[in-house]
Parts: sequence; C-alpha cells; structure tokens
Amino acid sequence: MATYDSLHRQCRTLESLFDTKLTAYSRMASAIARHSDDVESGDSRERWRDVEGEVEDLLEKLKETNDALLALSNNPKTSPPSQSMSRAIQRHREVYQDYLREFRRTKGNVKQALEQADLLAGVRNDIDAYKSSTADALLAERGRIDSSHRMTDDILEQAYETRAEFGRQRTTLASVSNRMATVIETMPGVNNLLSMIKSRRRRDSIVLGTIIAVCLVLLLSYLTR
Repeated sequence: MATYDSLHRQCRTLESLFDTKLTAYSRMASAIARHSDDVESGDSRERWRDVEGEVEDLLEKLKETNDALLALSNNPKTSPPSQSMSRAIQRHREVYQDYLREFRRTKGNVKQALEQADLLAGVRNDIDAYKSSTADALLAERGRIDSSHRMTDDILEQAYETRAEFGRQRTTLASVSNRMATVIETMPGVNNLLSMIKSRRRRDSIVLGTIIAVCLVLLLSYLTR
C-alpha cells in the first residue's frame, strides 16, 4: 500500500512535470495566435495534439495521486494525518485545481487559434481561387485580343498586297499603252490604211444597198404586172 511520503513525492514530481509541459503547451498556443498563417505547415497540428495529450495524461495522473492522498488521509485504518500533512494534501489539491483551470483556459485559446487559422486559411484559399479565376479570365481575354490583332494584321497585309498588285497591273497597262502609242507613231501609214479600209467598207455597203434596192424595185414591178 502506498504511503503518504511516496504519494507526496509523486505529487511533487507530477506537478513539476505538468508545470513544464503546460508551459510548453502555453507557448505553442501563443505561437499559434501570433503566426496563424503557419498552422498548416509541417506536422504542427499533430505535434500540438501530442503535447496536449501528454498534458492531459499528467493532469489525470495528478488527479489520481491527489485522490489517493485524500483517501489515505480519510482511511480509518491508518493514523490520522498530522496538521502539516493535511496542509500539504490541501495544497496539492489547490495546485491541481489551478493547473486544471490553466489547462482548460490554454486549451480554449489553442482551439480558438486553430479555428481562426482554419478560417484564415479558407479565406486565403477563396482569395487565391478568385485570383486564379480572374487571371485565367484575363489571360483568355488577352488571347482573344491577340487573335483579333493577328487577324487584323493578316487583313491589312492582304490589302497592302492587293494594292501593290493593282499598282503593278497599272504599271504594266501603262507600259503596253505607251508601246502601242509608240508603234502607231512609228508607222504613220497605218492610220491611212485603217481609214481606207473603213471607206471601202462604207462604199461596199452603199453599193450592196443600192443593188438590193434595185432588185426589190424590179421584183415589185414584175409582181404587179
């Protein structure tokens, strides 16, 4: 059966261990509150859960040891505790209550910090998603504008090529016209020949018309007899 001295030493050891571990846990809570944007980095969440579990285990063992001390002091089969023992037992229970309140407060702070970090992470994700969608829309719009610019450049290039082709054709026609004019100027008899051909055609037309008219008159005279 455990004695008062062994339980008293165990309480002091657990209190010392709990105080050290609770201090580390409190520092983690403060770090979470100050640097909520790093909550998701590495295995930080698992590390905090591990530390929190260790603190809870120590607190539970401290409670069991205090309960064992109280039960020992109330055991009628043992001699009643001295005044100093009673004060020590009462002090251990007060320390346990203080540690319990401090742990609950720190745990609440950690929970609040984690919830805030999760909220900020969700907001950042929404912002990143909005930025990504906006960037995609801007890139798509830029692609459409670039495509329109390329189409416009192609049309302008075709227009410039067509204008250049018209210019080359105009130059060619002007050159042909100049050569024909030069040929006509170097051959003055050509105009006279053309005039004679036209006169001959007019004369032939007149003769042919006269013959036809005479034939018609003769035919009418023959028919009227």
